[in-house]
Amino acid sequence: MGIFSKFFSFTQELAIDLGTANTIIISDGEIVVNEPSVVALDRHSEKMVAVGGRAKQMYEKTNDKIRVIRPLRDGVIADFNACEQMMRGLIKMVHRGKRLFSPSLRMVIGVPSGSTEVELRAVRDSAEHAGGRDIYLLFEPMAAAIGVGIDVQAPEGNMIVDIGGGTTEIAVISLGGIVSNNSIKMAGDDFTADIQEYMSRQHNVKVSERMAERIKIHVGAALTDLSENEPEDYVVHGPNKITALPMEVPVCYQEIAHCLEKSIARIEMAVLSALENTPPELYADIVKNGIYLTGGGALLRGLDKRLTDKINIKFHVAEDPLLCVARGTGIALKNVENYTFLMR
Repeated sequence: MGIFSKFFSFTQELAIDLGTANTIIISDGEIVVNEPSVVALDRHSEKMVAVGGRAKQMYEKTNDKIRVIRPLRDGVIADFNACEQMMRGLIKMVHRGKRLFSPSLRMVIGVPSGSTEVELRAVRDSAEHAGGRDIYLLFEPMAAAIGVGIDVQAPEGNMIVDIGGGTTEIAVISLGGIVSNNSIKMAGDDFTADIQEYMSRQHNVKVSERMAERIKIHVGAALTDLSENEPEDYVVHGPNKITALPMEVPVCYQEIAHCLEKSIARIEMAVLSALENTPPELYADIVKNGIYLTGGGALLRGLDKRLTDKINIKFHVAEDPLLCVARGTGIALKNVENYTFLMR
């Protein structure tokens, strides 16, 4: 029976965190795919050349025969065909060599809470074209809250700030619903763009998007005084934007904290706006429980301290913040019948 079910199972269940920067797929409670949301296509035939990590290695390094695309921008699908091909490629990774044929797929997919009906339809259509038969959508802050371990159906207020690649999702959750939310198009990609612009303006050096991301990972910070766990300066190599001669520029975390100031201030304002619209009883719960930070942006050094000092409510960085939304969609997949907040 075990061998039969392995090769002839008619339905496979997948939980998908379709992120601007990374796509994570969970099957049978395990993370089976964790790849960059990037796809490489042949310019003439539009056929897929590579997907995920292999495609990201080609990013900003291609010739005129291949184009490398990030199909999601600001949390929504920017290129429908590329997104469909990327989803197909990543789903193939899940059951490569495990089954004799492609099974029917039941999916739960995390989507931004600020998505319009058109954007939700685009995600559904992409999933259907990639082989999905039974598709549920789940707002990312709700998925993140489930992934953190919060009982989202309890009569208690909890607040999640999920800073992804394209959007920051802020939501107050109680009784299985989102009471107040704020979704802004300001997140990890904007931090990367800020660093690119700063390096060009301040140091006259051209840096690629990938290099700016490496700077963010090595010396990204939200505070100019971290006092502990200070990262070492990161040396950036690139061409002088005027002379094109090679440059070597050491960058410290204080510089990056200054250059990210305006973007982080926008996230602070969005959190305050969501709190402003929160009923007093739930507000009291949030003050008691604290606010949970999830997503890749939560890894920015000192961000939790900065937000705690600014808003006077304790901010907690979730364990494995990058995986919270994926974990939450995985748990929702097992509880499809009980979670009435899932959208079909």
